[in-house]
Amino acid sequence: MSHPHDPDRRRDIAHVGPIELFTAVPEASRDFFVNVMGLREVHRDETSIYLHTWDDYQSWTIRLVRRAAAGIGRTYLRAASPQGLERLTAEIAAAGLGRGVVTDGYGLGPVHLFQDPDGHEFGLYWDVEWYRAGEADRPALKNQAAAYPGRGANLRRLDHVNYLTADVPATAEFLGDVLGARCTERIVKDDGSPQAVWYSVGDKTYDLVYTEDWTGSSGRLHHIAFATDTREEILRAADVCLDAGVHIETGPHKHAIQQTFFLYVWEPGGNRIEICNAGARLILAPDWKTISWNREERAKGQAWGLKTIDTFHTHGTPVVPPGSSSVPPASSSVSPGSPFVPPGLS
Repeated sequence: MSHPHDPDRRRDIAHVGPIELFTAVPEASRDFFVNVMGLREVHRDETSIYLHTWDDYQSWTIRLVRRAAAGIGRTYLRAASPQGLERLTAEIAAAGLGRGVVTDGYGLGPVHLFQDPDGHEFGLYWDVEWYRAGEADRPALKNQAAAYPGRGANLRRLDHVNYLTADVPATAEFLGDVLGARCTERIVKDDGSPQAVWYSVGDKTYDLVYTEDWTGSSGRLHHIAFATDTREEILRAADVCLDAGVHIETGPHKHAIQQTFFLYVWEPGGNRIEICNAGARLILAPDWKTISWNREERAKGQAWGLKTIDTFHTHGTPVVPPGSSSVPPASSSVSPGSPFVPPGLS
């Protein structure tokens, strides 16, 4: 397979595209994203609701899908070119992880499906419908997708996805060798093996993150993250969430790893959402050397000393009961129509 630091291979993925998020309460999740986070509803069908962040050039950013259990659905990756798409699909097929091609994606052309080694589903595409602003959200400046919403958290774009995985080393090898991404930072165990990895597909410091799943389960989500323009908007978002009765898990604060300013909240379906200002740091060095953090360094807490709260290590979606080592069937998780109640708030 290609070397993960080959600059030509690393440019075959342009960026992380739209994502699918499972929720048992799609209307409540929709209201959270529209009224509190500042997204706009752009389309819906019998099973899902499509939402758009104000500066996403594509026709939608997140698809809320009704499922009995919360979690991550398909993550879409846009190829950097038709030729890059061909190279990537060949690498994925050689790894035995391809799952065919579908053509029914809203606003997307042919989508080449595949799975990572942990079972998370991805879709690779090139052709895409661009967002067309209407009279209600037409921007004054023609170089942005839509008008600034001026409500809630004013999320500008999707920033990254953090998955949980039962096998960090195998997933890391896949990201580098098959997708051509590069590891910018990681957490290592005492034996030197990776416990969490941050991978970049472009010049951003990270796009795809994988953290060891404490339950040994596969295919779960830690969080999805959205970017704001400034740190001040994240501080305001904390007040907005407070008034809206949204569960604030931790923050606002600053991570030591990647130096991201953050706020973590849980949306009504139970999925963890990060509001962040991560785009200030860029990885411009083509020969960037991975930064490793050990247990002693992590014990110091976040950048300014905030200790990582317990739920940050234990909560993921679908929710796994304590003592369980596998994700429960969707039918045995949150009942449709029942909002997720964070621990301590019931």
